[in-house]
Amino acid sequence: MGIFSDSLDKATANTFTRPLPKTPQAQMRFLVKTAKGTRTAADMLGISQRTVERYVKGQIKQPRPELATRLTNEVRRRWQPRVRAKARQQAATTGGITIETRARFGYTAAPGTTDDARIRLITQHLPPDYAARLLDAHAAGATDQQLQQIAAEGLQEIYFKDRGRRAAGLQVAFTDIDYIELDF
Repeated sequence: MGIFSDSLDKATANTFTRPLPKTPQAQMRFLVKTAKGTRTAADMLGISQRTVERYVKGQIKQPRPELATRLTNEVRRRWQPRVRAKARQQAATTGGITIETRARFGYTAAPGTTDDARIRLITQHLPPDYAARLLDAHAAGATDQQLQQIAAEGLQEIYFKDRGRRAAGLQVAFTDIDYIELDF
């Protein structure tokens, strides 16, 4: 995954109302329940069906580090789907999304202005229409570059152009992302 996809997943995880199951046994039980069977859960994790059954029974207590990571990621991906959907719906219709990023921003603007790219720290709330575009693109499996382009358009219009009140011909290049955090 890319930096935008991971950040959107993290923002969605911040909306959970209950904590994830903590023990490997509880995580495996949850995964077997949502996958509707041990065979499907085993295929998701890349382990044998018998190993899944041993985790569910409590015969194996500690997974290998790479299996523990895969297990936690699969559980997180399936945890509270209705809460996740409601948060995304609210962000796309009424709430919007907040972007905090440190990245290089360059410009193409009218002659006589500086267009030198420089690192900026920006925290900006984007309205629901940009949030909807970001979330729809993410759900459709858009690449990180496509998500970055949508975010760049939103920051260009809201932050740099102030919703069309200034810098009419400005085009913003959003590159060299140091970090990005999204919240809704």
